[in-house]
This record gives sequence, structure tokens and C-alpha cells, in this order.
Amino acid sequence: MKNLQAVRGMNDILPADSALWQYFEATVGKVLAGYGYQQIRLPIVEPTELFKRSIGEVTDIVEKEMYTFADRNGDSLTLRPEGTAGCVRAMLEHGLLGGGVSHKVWYTGPMFRHERPQKGRYRQFHQVGVETFNLGGPDIDAELIILSWRLWRMLGLDEAVTLELNSLGSSADRARYRDDLVAYLRERFEQLDEDSQRRLDSNPLRVLDSKNPDTQALLADAPKLADYLNDEARAHFEGLRALLDAAGIPYVINPRLVRGLDYYGLTVFEWVTDRLGAQGTVCAGGRYDGLVEQLGGKPAPAVGFAMGIERLLLLIETLGKVPAELSRQVDVYLVTLGTETQQPAIRLAEQLRDALPGIRLVVHCGGGSFKSQFKKADKSGALYALILGEEEAAAGQVGFKPLRGDGEQLTLAWDAVPEQLRKVLQ
Repeated sequence: MKNLQAVRGMNDILPADSALWQYFEATVGKVLAGYGYQQIRLPIVEPTELFKRSIGEVTDIVEKEMYTFADRNGDSLTLRPEGTAGCVRAMLEHGLLGGGVSHKVWYTGPMFRHERPQKGRYRQFHQVGVETFNLGGPDIDAELIILSWRLWRMLGLDEAVTLELNSLGSSADRARYRDDLVAYLRERFEQLDEDSQRRLDSNPLRVLDSKNPDTQALLADAPKLADYLNDEARAHFEGLRALLDAAGIPYVINPRLVRGLDYYGLTVFEWVTDRLGAQGTVCAGGRYDGLVEQLGGKPAPAVGFAMGIERLLLLIETLGKVPAELSRQVDVYLVTLGTETQQPAIRLAEQLRDALPGIRLVVHCGGGSFKSQFKKADKSGALYALILGEEEAAAGQVGFKPLRGDGEQLTLAWDAVPEQLRKVLQ
């Protein structure tokens, strides 16, 4: 029989890799809790119409990349390609946006897009999303950027990422700009790359984001969106910049930053790196004040961002910022010798777990010689071994042996073991 394998672009996260994921997720959770954000858990599958109405039917995501299927009732469902739309749907469905009450939420989990798999870009990928509702000023835009900057510093990534900012203005601003941009590009249609020619009718602002160098050269003399911003949009952007300046966060203005989703307006931003080749964006977001109304709610301001976990973990590894302690998953390995030691070993292990919450203690299972057990103890990465033979068990004692570096072997009473471990593991 043919061996079954994972779907292309949908990868297993193996035990050896999971410690880094857990470290990253715990760090993210700690930062967000420090700013008063609460976690929301969302379904992986949503009605297809949700993404057509939010992302836009003529976007690449909806046209080419979504995993969509009919369920047994004939309803069209889609594996979520991003998290914002589902979060807005949940907030509306449960009546959380009424009365102008503000909310700060975050979520994490897998997203799905049928793209060509490559390093840092997969068909099942994982994101952390952060969303805020009913807060319309530049102060909350700044807070999202500031908290992400704090996260980069905690992870040791701050010198490897750059913040790019832009304002898309209001929908009326973009409409006026779109008309002039299309007119400019129409006169140069034959010089555009094929993808930009297609986008000219469906989503012309995405031409600004073209990776084709010839198209980018053509855009040098194109109309600039910044020239079309109304006074309110300009003031919002200037307010955001002033807050970032006050916080000491460096940034660059990228007038061609438009993001790939139709629902953005006013602030858009990306954290980018030059350390990962073509996959340079590690976190991106912006303001989407019109999306709540677009999905059937009353108008409500909203802003958020999403960060790609795989890319950030790749960046952590590339920069050598993986904490050394992650390579060790075991603190203490309990070696048992003799058939009469299994029950005492379990009692001792549970007493130690009670006395030392959080200790990573492995009790040897499966029998074997003293030598083979010590090989497994050493391979586990444990710092210390406890040795429980039949004589020690009968006497209420246990051997204590360092497995790394210098240190003498001791014989300890059971009630002395917790204090010894506290001393050496602190």
C-alpha cells in the first residue's frame, strides 16, 4: 500500500519543534495580557459568503486561494483564509458591539490558502490576530504597533524588522485616487506586467504592490495617494506618527503599501524583514472601519493586525534567538532498578510534582539495565538523575546524580529531595 502523507503545504509540527511554538505563543499571550487584550476562539470553517463580502470577490484570495466546499446540506463553506472576518462575525453574532462598548481581543490558529508552498509560506499556516472595536482614534492604532514592538524586543527581533506605514484615506479618497491611477495606467497598459493588467479593472490599487521591477519603475511618476487624503484622514495619520515618535518607534512611510484585502482604510502598516528572502512581511494590519457595517452591523471603527507564526519562528531561528533552555525538555530523570521499585517510584515522582509545581520529571518506563536507563536519561537532556533501587526504596532514600558538568553523587532521604532540587534548578 502507498504510504499516506500530509497534504502538500500542510505540515506536521513535530515534538522537537513544539517547544519553540509554545515559547512563542506564551510570549505573545503575556504581552497581550499586559495590554488588556482577551482571547477569543473562532471556528476554522465559516460560510463562504463571509469572505466574499469582507475580503472582496475580485481578490486573489477569494478567486484563487480559498478552500471551499459544499457540505451535506449543500451549504458553501470555506476553511478560513484569514481571521478578521470571522472575528467581526462573532462580535456581531453575539451582540458585543452594541452601545459603543470597546473590545480588545486576540486569537490564534491555522489559516488556509491554496498557494504554491515555499519556505515561510504554506497552505496551512498559523497566525496570531489582534483586533480592536469601537475605538476610532490614532491612539489605538499606535497601541497595536507599540505592543508588537514590545513583542519583537522580547523575542530579540527588534533589530531585524522595520515598520512601514501608509494611510489609505477614506473610501471617497480612494475612489478619487483610483480613477486617476487607472487613467494613468491605461495610457501605459502595454508596459504593465500581465498580473497588473488583470488587476487594473478588478483591484487597481493592488498594482502599487506589484513585485515586477518594470511595473514599479512605471509607478514612479504615478499619482500619489497621499495627495488625495482629506483633512480628517491626514490628521489621523499625523496623530499616529506623533504618537509613534513619542514612543521612540522608528518607521518609514511606504506610499505603495496598500495591503491585499479590500476592507482596509486609513492606517495600514507592515513589519518587514530582509533576513528571510522573498517572504519579508512578518506582521501586517490596519484600520477597517467599514467592515462591521459591510457585514450587517451598525458602523463601528475597528483596527487590527495579524502576524505569521511560521515566518516569525523562522526569523527567530535564522537570527539564533532560540532560548537555550528550549533545547532541554526534562529537568530530572528517575531511574528505577528492580521489580519492586515501580510503585515507590510513582509515589516519589508524585510527591516531587506536588512539592515542585512545574518540574519536568520523567519516570523511566519499560525496564532495562542500569546502563541502558542512564543512556536514556542522558539522551533526554535532563540535568539530574534520581536513582531508585530496591534497597533505596526500602530505606526511603534515593540516589542523586548530576548528568551535566561536575558534581558528586549523593544519597538523600525522600523528604530532602525537593530542597536539593530547588537549590540546583533555581
